[in-house]
Amino acid sequence: MSINHLPLNALRAFEASARHLSFTRAGLELRVTQAAVSHQVNSLEEILGVRLFRRLSRGLALTDEGQALLPVLADSFARIRATLDRFENGHYRDVVTVGAVGTFATGWLLPRLQNFCAAHPYIDLRLLTNNNRVDLAGEGLDYAIRFGDGSWHGVEAAPLFPAPLSAVCTPAIAARLRAPADVAGETLLRSYRADEWARWFDAANAACPTIRGAVFDSSVTMAEAAAQGIGVALLPVRMFSRELDAGRLVQPFRVDIALGQYWLTSLKSKRETAAMQAFRDWLLAGAAAMG
Repeated sequence: MSINHLPLNALRAFEASARHLSFTRAGLELRVTQAAVSHQVNSLEEILGVRLFRRLSRGLALTDEGQALLPVLADSFARIRATLDRFENGHYRDVVTVGAVGTFATGWLLPRLQNFCAAHPYIDLRLLTNNNRVDLAGEGLDYAIRFGDGSWHGVEAAPLFPAPLSAVCTPAIAARLRAPADVAGETLLRSYRADEWARWFDAANAACPTIRGAVFDSSVTMAEAAAQGIGVALLPVRMFSRELDAGRLVQPFRVDIALGQYWLTSLKSKRETAAMQAFRDWLLAGAAAMG
């Protein structure tokens, strides 16, 4: 049967009646009479040649055919409503879905998010945070901002800026550190990248101790642990400027290591929309301004 022969009002009447299992309540929702709803449903049943409801003394019950039709119509009407809701003052509100490693999200993106929203009032940014493990296709992401060397299979990667790691701690811990080698005597907070501390001590020309203890999958969490005086953390210091400016954390030594940089990534197969291009241009311009 051609969809061209299915009246929209009858489909709406059926969908509302099926949700409420009542012609009366469906009529109240659609602002028509119970008789009008019943007539529309009867017309749809005649066109389809099947019964969609069993009429009971105390309401309605869906037939097998009705149960098969309801989820399709409910989803279709919901998608139509969601699309129409995105029109505002003669503009279409577009959506860009971005996954970002939590450190970048809190340290760089959130402080600048208001600027993006002001410049692009008809783009809704949906932000998902992660710990650098991300599935662009599986999570329905337009972009992912991640840290590494830029070599991820099947993606386009645009460099943003480097973020060297350096040792940070509370001022109280820093007060007892005279040389980088003294850091070995403190509790060393570590990430899932096991070689970070070894490379930092090598850069500092100091011996790396055996490192034990908690492992953090988020630099944000590790930074908070360091700020609470639990130990010394290796962090991308440019992402924690607020904590450093406030004095919650300090960088006792100007020794850092470069393990990668931040990248804006997207699937090579992803068609870029105008909203995606706007976000990309804004992000790259902001990253370039970092120097």
